[in-house]
Amino acid sequence: MSDYSDYDDDDDDDFVIDSPPPKSKNKTTTTKATKTPKATKAPKKKQPLANTTNTTDSMAVSPKTKKKKTTASDQYQKLSQLEHILKRPDTYIGSVEKYESEQWVINEETQCMEKRKVNIVPGLFKIFDEILVNAADNKIRDPSMKKIDVKIDVENNAISVKNDGRGIPIEIHTKENMYIPEMIFGNLLTSSNYDDDEKKVTGGRNGYGAKLCNIFSTEFSVKTADKSNQKVYVQTWRNNMGTTGKPKITEMKKKEEYTEIIFKPDLAKFGMTSLDADIVGVLKRRVYDICGSVRGFGS
Repeated sequence: MSDYSDYDDDDDDDFVIDSPPPKSKNKTTTTKATKTPKATKAPKKKQPLANTTNTTDSMAVSPKTKKKKTTASDQYQKLSQLEHILKRPDTYIGSVEKYESEQWVINEETQCMEKRKVNIVPGLFKIFDEILVNAADNKIRDPSMKKIDVKIDVENNAISVKNDGRGIPIEIHTKENMYIPEMIFGNLLTSSNYDDDEKKVTGGRNGYGAKLCNIFSTEFSVKTADKSNQKVYVQTWRNNMGTTGKPKITEMKKKEEYTEIIFKPDLAKFGMTSLDADIVGVLKRRVYDICGSVRGFGS
């Protein structure tokens, strides 16, 4: 906005009529219009545009402040896969901000479905769904699997998904030189679905899946029992998959195979402080979706 006080309001010169001189005999005098010198104004110092706007002292920039020079190496950066996922989560799990939508949810009081508006974070729903779909996929690999147990502990911010199907092989991978459960859940781009000649009947194909849940959790644990090796395997990751615990392998006491994932979502990364009623209602509804779409088991 211009500061009109910097300009004169009237550019016309002011004129006055001088008082007539004394008359003399036999001479006629006429009045003469003369210009009265305009009063000289002190030149007004114009202010720089930056100083005519509303600013605070904290925003003022010292004339001595020099902009930090950046090099080409400073401008271009290389991130690890883990860093990129955390920095650009929407590329992998969708939005990490709440949005309002109308969905079917489980009413905790009536234990019935109801359609209503909820505010949920799609990214949080996504990492839960990765684990749930993995459990359902095991039914394809092991037709004898009968159920999936899902527990949502709001007070302790912990979610558990357990299936009673065939366990993960507890053995060292011949090429990667690590236990297969660690390779599956703690290393990106590992998958059992890379054979493009094989018909796809399970979810996942890009090698992210459950690892995304690990990355967006403050704590992530896998427990699996392998009947063929008579072993039970337990391993925990912390700090967004940044800290890998050592696997604990014990003898199998019960002749029952299973795989259980327990994770604590990093709520701060989803702008949340707790698992609220909206997200819990949608997660529980998703469990019913899975039960209704896979033949032969319940939850």
